[in-house]
Amino acid sequence: MPGERIVDAYARRVAGTDRDDARVAAEAWDRWEAWHISFSSAWKPGPLIADERTRMTFTVLVTHYWSNGGFLTGEQSIMARIHELDGIPGHLIHGRRDVSGPAIIPWQLHQRWNSSTLRIIEDEAHGGPASMAAFEAAVEAIRAGL
Repeated sequence: MPGERIVDAYARRVAGTDRDDARVAAEAWDRWEAWHISFSSAWKPGPLIADERTRMTFTVLVTHYWSNGGFLTGEQSIMARIHELDGIPGHLIHGRRDVSGPAIIPWQLHQRWNSSTLRIIEDEAHGGPASMAAFEAAVEAIRAGL
């Protein structure tokens, strides 16, 4: 549609009734996802998500999230309400090389969320083995604290 943002077009296409077009859009989105994580030391060429159903589900979710600005603005946004999580432990894990999500966002959340920890993974982008290890350690720390 004229004047439509690219992310909104993808969100519309993958959620639309033309399932062939939705698959084409999801495959294109997968190529983008695979490219932008290529800045990670763990990157391997090829599709990010090989399974079609998983790829479609992921694309619907991520394009909805992005087309809504990551829910980071407005009075009901994460940023406006992050103080409500004070006292609840949280772990923010982010790859320094993530070109689609700058590290400033989790840093800003961490500054406003008193009971959070922030771990920046220097040599990864949008995930990878070090991020997964940090995630597993965070889950274990939360579990141990229960």
